[in-house]
Parts: sequence; structure tokens; C-alpha cells
Amino acid sequence: MKIAFIGIGNVGFALANNLQKKGHEITIAHNDVNSTSVKQAKEKNPSFSVLPIQEAINQSDIVFLATPFNLNSDILSSLEFKSKTLVDCTNPVGAGISHGLESKISGAEKVQEWAKNANVVKSYTIYGFENLENASFPNYKEKPVMMIAGNDEKAKKQVEKLNTDLGFETLDVGDLSMSLHLEHMTLLWVKMVRANGHHPNFTWAYLERKV
Repeated sequence: MKIAFIGIGNVGFALANNLQKKGHEITIAHNDVNSTSVKQAKEKNPSFSVLPIQEAINQSDIVFLATPFNLNSDILSSLEFKSKTLVDCTNPVGAGISHGLESKISGAEKVQEWAKNANVVKSYTIYGFENLENASFPNYKEKPVMMIAGNDEKAKKQVEKLNTDLGFETLDVGDLSMSLHLEHMTLLWVKMVRANGHHPNFTWAYLERKV
């Protein structure tokens, strides 16, 4: 699959690097090929290609958004996605690790407003980048779960396939409005790890009792 990444920091690189190892073609979507983030990503994985954002979108099968949330409006509003899947990996984090939109609406729904002709799927936000770098937990038979939310079933199926490649079990939690609850799960993880000193090497799992 041809995958474009808008944003190639810790989260973006972890996902892009692992997906490239699984045989996917990765393009960094950036209008400044000499930016620090592009150079650092290319140094770590020279197989990545780089194209201007709109051109990268045009040539991709699916697009990942892994930017600081406060940049999303300016980045997305002028782009044409032509009904492609846009995977929202961003989180609106406010002061004191609070929800940056006061829990009135999810960040993913705002992303959908700004990227009107994309099919937005929320994913890869409930953990820090450490568990996107390495999703293996060999001491358990269960795989870590990656929860997704979105309004388009075909788009969610695309993301589910990538989850499998990355070593996650997918749990579809519903439509895009459910992203608000996933963003609160993100805040829980971030407060535990970044603020309270818990180690980052843990994930959530989905255990289902058969009745």
C-alpha cells in the first residue's frame, strides 16, 4: 500500500518505519524537503520518499495525519483528499493534560470538518509512540488492542489491515463521535506515563468472554 505521512515526528516515524518494514511504500508529505523533521526521518530510514503534501496525497492509497493538533486547521483546509482515508493520529491536549476542546467535540470530528472530502478514521492515539515502535508482548498470548472510530466502513477496514501488520488486534468502537472517548483514553495514558512516572511499556487489551 502507498501511504503518505503528514507529520513525521515520534508517532509518525514509529508508524511509518514499521509499516515500511512490512512492505508498504512510505512518502513523507512535506512542503519543505529540507525541514529538520524530514532530514531526521530520512537519516533513520533512507527508503522514505518525500513529496509536497498535495502531491503525496494524490499518489497515496491512504494518508496519516501525525502533526501537533494546533496545526491541523491550517494544514488541512486547503487540501484535496478525494474521499481517501485520512487516519487521525492527533490529540487536542490542553493545559494540565486536559482535553484541548473542553470535551465538547472530539479532535477527530474537527479534523473531519477541516478535511471535508476525506474519510477520517481515528487510530493510533491511545498509547505513546513507544508502543507504536514495538507492539510485541511475547509474555502474553493476546495481542494489544488498537481501537478505531470512523463513519466510513471501507476506510476502517483499510486501517484494520494496517493494524494487523503492526501487531494489533482491532476494536471498532463506532462512529467518529466516539473518538472523544478515545482521546480521553489518550489523556489517561499520558498522565500516567508523562506526568506520573509510570513506565510506557504497557497497552490495553480486549478480552471477550464467550457465552
